[in-house]
Amino acid sequence: MADVLTFTDRGIYCPAGDFYIDPWKPVMRALITHGHSDHARPGMGRYLATSGTAPVMRHRLGEIELQTTGYGQDIKIGGAHVSFHPAGHVPGSAQIRVAVAGEVWVASGDYKTVADGLSEPFEPVPCHAFITECTFGLPIFKWTPQDILAQQINDWWAATAAAGRTAILGAYALGKAQRLLTTVNADIGPILTHGAIENTNAVLRAQGITLPDTTRVTAETTNKSHPGALVLAPPSALGTTWVRRFGASSTAFASGWMALRGVRRRRAADRGFIVSDHADWDGLNDAIKATGATKIFTTHGYTSAFQRWLTGQGYDAHVVSTDYQGETLDAADEHAT
Repeated sequence: MADVLTFTDRGIYCPAGDFYIDPWKPVMRALITHGHSDHARPGMGRYLATSGTAPVMRHRLGEIELQTTGYGQDIKIGGAHVSFHPAGHVPGSAQIRVAVAGEVWVASGDYKTVADGLSEPFEPVPCHAFITECTFGLPIFKWTPQDILAQQINDWWAATAAAGRTAILGAYALGKAQRLLTTVNADIGPILTHGAIENTNAVLRAQGITLPDTTRVTAETTNKSHPGALVLAPPSALGTTWVRRFGASSTAFASGWMALRGVRRRRAADRGFIVSDHADWDGLNDAIKATGATKIFTTHGYTSAFQRWLTGQGYDAHVVSTDYQGETLDAADEHAT
């Protein structure tokens, strides 16, 4: 039987339906897992995504030909049956199930298996072949439980405010920032946001997602106008002149990379919180097992190491080269805005 999905220089391709999933070069028909710009790129003829992903895509890409669908809805495209299922990565994110002549493949996009109270929780999709990210595909990566994470961040913010300083927290503009907003205790002080994050907040609020009150940082915003504030900004904004307006401050990063010794020190951060919207080691293994798939393709992250691990566990595992970025701590984080 021919492969349901193939891997090309434009992206993941379905011959039976003549469409691509998260293509990185222009194609006529693109099925999109979520709104981060390494997965939802400009220049496609037609797009198909969940109704929860569509507002962010329109915000980022402007006028596009975009069809939307709900989770679990069966759509026939040529000789393929397609449906979208929750990935738990960011609001509206999806895994894409493709069935052709009884063979089922799932392209997971980016995902996490722990419910965050913001995104639609991950749902395992039974399949024969599973295409998985492995951004954090090493045993060292294990995320802090949500309740402990909340306590850590709130304690740091409260102590920083009590010391007369501003707490500045680096987080992706789509997904991570809003997850943190639902985690922190807004009674501690005002919450300020970088424009990239506040623009995304506005899009999500408009589609009915509840977030605490936030204030956009402007030229007039300082530590004197908003004492004791928590400032959320994309990681690339930290360490720039943008933060100087806040005077004395404590800087922190919220990222899965904080699990690696030395990363926080190299970023000159005072604190690091171990949290990601990607699956950790246990999450990756649990998700793969839950699908029942025997053939696994690893796309971005620790692909070779994770492929070797899966092969040792009895899977028919393969490495696939893609242009997806996963989670970064450098300027590439702007893919999330």
